[in-house]
Amino acid sequence: MKILGVEVGDERHKPGRRGELGRLLERNAALRDVYADSPESRRRLEALQKWQTKRLLRSHADLRANPRYRMAVEFFFKELYSGGDPRARDRDLQRVHHVMERLLPAEALRALMLAIELEVLSQELDADVVRVLPSGPLTVGRYAEGYRSAGRPADRGRQIELLGEIGRYLDRVVRKPIIRTLVRFARGPAHAAGFGSMQEFLERGLDAFEAMHGADEFIAILRDRETRAMQRMFAGTPDPFEFDSTPRTPSRK
Repeated sequence: MKILGVEVGDERHKPGRRGELGRLLERNAALRDVYADSPESRRRLEALQKWQTKRLLRSHADLRANPRYRMAVEFFFKELYSGGDPRARDRDLQRVHHVMERLLPAEALRALMLAIELEVLSQELDADVVRVLPSGPLTVGRYAEGYRSAGRPADRGRQIELLGEIGRYLDRVVRKPIIRTLVRFARGPAHAAGFGSMQEFLERGLDAFEAMHGADEFIAILRDRETRAMQRMFAGTPDPFEFDSTPRTPSRK
């Protein structure tokens, strides 16, 4: 369906696409309880995810220090990866995802589905790392050892690529004022339908990308740094995140 010439919904007339968001949400919710029968593993998983968020913010501290990129860094590594109340959000989304699939502009909905796909993949990879993580407090060395032991290099590459795909979709939406306007118009119906928190999450992402006035450099930097870190961890290179190297100088573009 089109509104003001803009496709709304997820191309739902194409075979096989209906319900994709719902399937992703079901898998995501199930992964929340992957260690329901093991309090110790659940505790280690929570500690791992907090450690990774801090690591990502440290790896990209120069981008966070740049006013142009600060909101995008906060969105990617504090909200997209670990923000909010995920269980409450999962329940809300599972209840009303069919409404979202009809209401949101197609490109905004695709960005949302990619964000959930990233969360599903990240949860799977985190659970695998916990299973092989060396005992003791989390350090770069122990994390890298668990990362290598868990393997799945293709999925690690996909995890990085998803960051870029999400960024490109959000950047595309903010470059089209009519789509941005339609997302804003969805705010009232979204709250009335019960997915206001997810609508706000999407709007914060769009605000972050709108503030950059072009996301190509930001996306390329994330992709290159995270790919290099992945390669160094699989290779067993000391200091895989290069924390002992000369600090990066923030770009002021």
